[in-house]
Parts: sequence; structure tokens; C-alpha cells
Amino acid sequence: FVKEVLDGLSAPPQYFGMNVAMNKGGYESFENVMKKGKNPISVEDFENVAEQSGALILDTRNAAEFHKGFIPNSINIGLKGDFAPWVGAMIVDVQQPILLVTDLGTEEEAITRLSRVGFDNIVGFLEGGFESWQNSGKEIDTINRITAEEFAQKFNENSKVIDVRKESEYQAEHVNEAFQRPLSDINEWANSLNNDEHFFIHCAGGYRSMIAASILNSRGIRNFSEVEGGFIKIKETSVPKSNFVCQSKTL
Repeated sequence: FVKEVLDGLSAPPQYFGMNVAMNKGGYESFENVMKKGKNPISVEDFENVAEQSGALILDTRNAAEFHKGFIPNSINIGLKGDFAPWVGAMIVDVQQPILLVTDLGTEEEAITRLSRVGFDNIVGFLEGGFESWQNSGKEIDTINRITAEEFAQKFNENSKVIDVRKESEYQAEHVNEAFQRPLSDINEWANSLNNDEHFFIHCAGGYRSMIAASILNSRGIRNFSEVEGGFIKIKETSVPKSNFVCQSKTL
């Protein structure tokens, strides 16, 4: 139902250049940004507002909550993490309309942190949080998240594994035969995925891989399992890994 704003998602941090231009043209006052953003939108009105504004639905809950249920086509970037940098890296246009789904009481923090990197076009937030959406009986989506132990049980020589960490992290140590596909470059590799081939996806701890999972899911790519706890937990299993190389030597 939600108009997909998928062309609004991209890899490199885009907001720096835009902010230079906006500095010259002048920012909207923070008071106005906060007043506009702190607009509670009821479950009944949320879909219409999303469609009419062309807003991207940004869910700022943590990955552990997000994967269990979320509004279809929403993107997860957790507030408890490198929130602003990843918003800047994933959303091309700082003027992109944004609708928030947050943990109750964190709306102001989300708006503030978005505004600090130039994202001032916050249309409002879902009143009552995701729980209100779930209780209304409206459609929800989920991400298939598995533990590192489950990953180890399912893993074999034919398994396809996508590691979305930075190159330096991958070079330090990785699952044998894993493909290194940085989250920051997701637009460059997402379209090359085979929809008929299952794959596993992970990062270091689960934050970046859930961002990637939500983006892939919004594009109709669902044939994957995201690994909870990422490589930190995978290291504790029997899954074959490369020899460790000190990261200072890989930078």
C-alpha cells in the first residue's frame, strides 16, 4: 500500500554536499522542524499520509524488535546505534519526506538527530508506536532472523553468505567463501542477487545487517536469513572461518 521510495535509498553519504547548499540558502528553524515532526498520526490516517506525501517510513526501533514485525516497506535504522551516519548514507535526498515509527518517548530524539544531519522534512510519527499498528490488525511484515547456532547447523559448502561489513573488517576475519558486500554499496549489489537462491546475511553484531535486510525486503528480496549477533556470535560456532589478520594491517 505504501508508495515505495526505493530510489531514495543509496550508498554513499549524501547529506554533506546538500548541507553546504542548505547552509547558503538557510535552514528551517529547529523549532519549526520539531513542531512539524512531532505530529502524531493515527493508525487510521497513517497509510493515507504516507501515500499522499510520498514519505519513506523509517522505523527506529532496535533490530531485535523490528524483525518480529513492522509496517510493510519500512526501513530499519535503529536509534540506538550509528543512526545519523547511516541515515545519511542510505537516504539520498535530505529533503525526502520521512514518517517515523519509534519506541514510545523517543520521537524528539529521532527528530533531533535527523535534523542535525539536515533531514528536516519529517512529516510526523505513528501515534502509539508499532504496537498500535499491530493491535489494529493491519498488515505487518517480518524478517527471517536466525541465531548463530542455527546458522552453523544450516551452513554447508554450498551456502551463500553475504557479509555487509566494511572491507577492513572482512579482511581481518570472515566466514570462508563469504561474499563481501558492504552495506554502503547496497545499491550496487542488491540487483545482482538471485531471487531463487537462498542466502545468509550478517554484519558484526546485527545492526547493519538489519538495515540491509529491511532494504532488501522492501525491494521484494526475501529469500534470505539474517544472522542475529553477526560475526561476533558466528565466531563462537564451528562455521569455518579465515585466519585472523590484525585490522591495522588491513586498513
